Amino acid sequence: MASSPVALVLHGGAGVLARRSYDREVEHLHSLAERGRTLLHDGMSAIDVVADLTRAMEVSGLYVAGKGSAPNVEGRYELDAAIMDGPCRMAGAVAALEGFVSPIDAARMVMEKTPHVLLAGDGAARLARKNGLEEVEDPDSYYKPAAVADNRAIATGTVGAVALDAEGRLAAATSTGGTLKKTPGRVGDCPLIGSGTWADTEVAVSCTGQGEYFIRSLAAGTVAARIRYLQESPDEACRWALKDVKRLGGDGGIIAVGKDGRVAFPWNSEGMKHAVLHPDGRITAGVKAG
Repeated sequence: MASSPVALVLHGGAGVLARRSYDREVEHLHSLAERGRTLLHDGMSAIDVVADLTRAMEVSGLYVAGKGSAPNVEGRYELDAAIMDGPCRMAGAVAALEGFVSPIDAARMVMEKTPHVLLAGDGAARLARKNGLEEVEDPDSYYKPAAVADNRAIATGTVGAVALDAEGRLAAATSTGGTLKKTPGRVGDCPLIGSGTWADTEVAVSCTGQGEYFIRSLAAGTVAARIRYLQESPDEACRWALKDVKRLGGDGGIIAVGKDGRVAFPWNSEGMKHAVLHPDGRITAGVKAG
């Protein structure tokens, strides 16, 4: 029998525009949550589930991650990703990775095949190539940007997954194409362990939004610390971290799942594409509250 309820939260980014429909994205996230429920009930580990579902979001082209990423100001596609295994706190990340279909797979290679946590640029690409990860042959034809920059300075759309499996293990994964029209070499919070991604024995966390503010507030690590030291619920801790992001001038959202199956998915932006597998087995999905 399972020693723990299973739970899962997915996000498809906190960058939404009020004038467009996100029905396709919500339907896709709901279907992924159903898939995640089946995998978790079948005994798959949390780390494998978050990797599987994040890869599915990357290849879908529906989000500003993977195939849906937009080019930087020089027309190059530089992608970031991170993954973390809660029980052992092993983590892997890639930054400014070019030329590969699944950055989350490359991040996992860093975690499993090297003594490092983060590889960037050409070093990350060489590791991915060495391990046979699928390459993008023609970036200009492969990538289909899921969002275009409007008159705001920054537009975002990271994807992420957090899960609690039947053995009580937690894991988190995050992947992004970064902000639209970004400066070459720019790295956001996504691949920075403790800023955009975190998992330990208490909670798994993935963030989305204006990465610079999440870095400056150490958002994911703050959530984990408040749960560990203040015994806050995941929702309380996430909301406090988002208030700190807001105080600095940023917005976005955070998803989290605790060791007891409690889930959190607040945001302080216009909305956040999300789907939730609650510990009682229900699945909910949407963009706005309610």
